[in-house]
Amino acid sequence: MNNNNCLINIVSNDRPISKETGRILREKLEKNGFTISETFDYKADLVVCIGGDGSFLRTLHEYRFPDIPIIGINTGHLGFFQELSPYQLDEFIFRYQKGDYVIQELHPVEALVCTRTSCIEIMGINEITIKGDKSRTIHLNISLDESFVEKFSGDGILVATPTGSTAYNYSLGGSIVDPRLNLLQITPIAPINTIAYRSFTSSVIVPKETAIKIHPEYTFENSILIVTDGMEHKYNEIVEIYLKMSKMKTKLLRLKNYDFWNKVKEKFL
Repeated sequence: MNNNNCLINIVSNDRPISKETGRILREKLEKNGFTISETFDYKADLVVCIGGDGSFLRTLHEYRFPDIPIIGINTGHLGFFQELSPYQLDEFIFRYQKGDYVIQELHPVEALVCTRTSCIEIMGINEITIKGDKSRTIHLNISLDESFVEKFSGDGILVATPTGSTAYNYSLGGSIVDPRLNLLQITPIAPINTIAYRSFTSSVIVPKETAIKIHPEYTFENSILIVTDGMEHKYNEIVEIYLKMSKMKTKLLRLKNYDFWNKVKEKFL
């Protein structure tokens, strides 16, 4: 690798440990001949995100899922997305120069939210959640492709990617999915299952090509809150939500010894 031609974006949250890690990383990279962009450059070769999982997700959304490999340095708590710890900076630079890494491609889930006046497209790398505003119970008519599946009643549903299977989906009792699989998981949030209402009480796994269509009952069209990777969106008069796996790819740079199931054991067990 010709380091003089390699441009790197460094993004960090405002925590003192993140800022200090960013300063040290910049010095080390520049000493090794890399160029650090002063502002976010979409033509850069790499993005280094310093912070926790929340910072990682915010970076992807803020810069509109850039087509640049991204690697994370964990200065937060769980650090499931983050590949490195602050003490591994020299190892990272050495292995990056050697090309001792792989690129893991992730597909976000995307939703087209249609109101009575317009349609808005949103994306989530982990999940898109459809729930009742102000903790209201909602009723959603759910179809998969052209087949009506259920009239869901409860707090809401979550549509997760394999990457997001270990996040909110996991806390709801959904399945952990190996990220090498291309599929979507629909997980209920506090479903109501009585003689009056019948809802799935476990997650449903569907192939990546599946079109998920959701029609809220008209009396609830102003009671819907949509959350993408923890970021809330409120739209009035929602008549349909159409979800599918995006064709867009997010590129995560992983060192060659990365193993998903070792990460799961390390972080969860």
